[in-house]
Amino acid sequence: MSLTFEDVQAQVDRYISQFKEGYFPPLLMLARLTEEVGEVARVLAHQNGKTPKPGEDVGDLELELADLLFVMVCMANERGLSLEQGFTRMMHKIETRDADRWTKKDA
Repeated sequence: MSLTFEDVQAQVDRYISQFKEGYFPPLLMLARLTEEVGEVARVLAHQNGKTPKPGEDVGDLELELADLLFVMVCMANERGLSLEQGFTRMMHKIETRDADRWTKKDA
């Protein structure tokens, strides 16, 4: 299955729109985003040498990254932003600004 940013944003909006509460306020979403980044950090630490606490799950990086993405999509939707447009702009920025920043592989 292949999804576009537009598909993802619409799917999240359909889900959130079924609830009276709607999207969380922006600062609460920022707190949720920070929490999810911490969970990504915990999984990466466990995968790279840190021993989990007794009874603590090592974690699922794919799921934690998806949780992070969900909150980012919620933030974009709440603000009426297009992630596709933002991603396209960001890629243009790094492809021009950083074009010679890194050593390219030989063809």
